Amino acid sequence: MNEEHEVRTDGDMKLYRIGELAKAAGVSERTIDYYTKLGLITPEERSLKNYRLYNDETLNRLERINQMKQEKYSLEEIKQTLIKWSSVAGEDHVTDKLTSLEMHMQRLEREVNELQPLLGQLKPVQARKLLTGLLPQSAACIEALKYLLEHSSMM
Repeated sequence: MNEEHEVRTDGDMKLYRIGELAKAAGVSERTIDYYTKLGLITPEERSLKNYRLYNDETLNRLERINQMKQEKYSLEEIKQTLIKWSSVAGEDHVTDKLTSLEMHMQRLEREVNELQPLLGQLKPVQARKLLTGLLPQSAACIEALKYLLEHSSMM
């Protein structure tokens, strides 16, 4: 196997060279270099020949970055979001869920903002009907968020 694209295992952890990581993530090696330079991803360690080695979590992080890019987030916004959730939750799966939830909430906010002008054009009767239909879902969402907030303070 070519040293440049070697996949190493360190105990249970796979370590990827840049070429293997790029191929697995479906991005270019230049993208890996760029994201490393920006601090979006970080090598786990260096090989004896001073090559950067990345772990499986980097692959997961690249997936989150790609999802956020598809949602039209800038790389700086992505970096700040990842930093924020990493500092809140040490567990990667929790960070994944929080990032996904935040992306979903921001997507909903954008959709509501897009609907705002259309809602303003509705007749009062139409608007009342629409809001009446939305209120049960909104109430359930608010109750779920309240529950999460109340129980997270106990942890």
